[in-house]
Amino acid sequence: MGGSGRSFENLVAIMDALRERCPWDREQTFSTLKACLLEETYEVLEALSAPGHEGLREELGDLLLQVVFLARLAREQGLCDLGGIITSLCEKMVRRHPHVFGEVEARDAQQVLINWAKIKEAEADEREGAREAYSALDGVPGSLPALLRARRLTEKASRVGFDWPSAREVWTKVQEELAELKAGIESADRARIGEELGDLLLTLVNLSRLVAVDPEDALQQATRKFERRFRTMEQHFRAQNRHLRDATLAEMDAVWDAVKADGG
Repeated sequence: MGGSGRSFENLVAIMDALRERCPWDREQTFSTLKACLLEETYEVLEALSAPGHEGLREELGDLLLQVVFLARLAREQGLCDLGGIITSLCEKMVRRHPHVFGEVEARDAQQVLINWAKIKEAEADEREGAREAYSALDGVPGSLPALLRARRLTEKASRVGFDWPSAREVWTKVQEELAELKAGIESADRARIGEELGDLLLTLVNLSRLVAVDPEDALQQATRKFERRFRTMEQHFRAQNRHLRDATLAEMDAVWDAVKADGG
């Protein structure tokens, strides 16, 4: 820890100097850093998905800088300081991992999550006036992307036993939701269509969870595959000095199927 500890102290010192002497850094606020934090988070996600996790070290560093920057602003406003943030985090990690730092046993990862939920509820009970307000769904920001928020909410519900017995039952529910969406489309009622489509998407998120596939990753992979095939199709017609607008749907479908068959 010695080397990394000194590096971290150096980072904090650099942040202090930037805040004190750099005109741009002095102007930043919680509001202006929101976009930076979001952008750096997504760049870390990109690096995690890249072959060989290329660029991960740099992107993690950029994200860490945003945390240190926000902690510096919090200190200036008397909200908290970096030392307190780290101390609080360490105490919470020890408290919520009694199977590592205490005498509690956890037979698998699911049991760890169940224990975590129980500890969080107990913590809420200890806070004055918090018992009535506590929910097992607490801690899922409303600003999360819808797909991620759906997964996190259903995960939390599952930890208190509100879950499907297996993926088989969810698959049956998918068929039911598909039928309801079809009926909604036939009714031409846009409000009903939107509701039924949302129900189907939420059910698919539950299915992905029970088959241990991250829905965000699955959709990202499918989107990248679609983009790759579409661009290859464009190149095919461009080689013929043609634009997609000049091709028929049947022609595009034929090229798409060829690209797909070729492993594109």
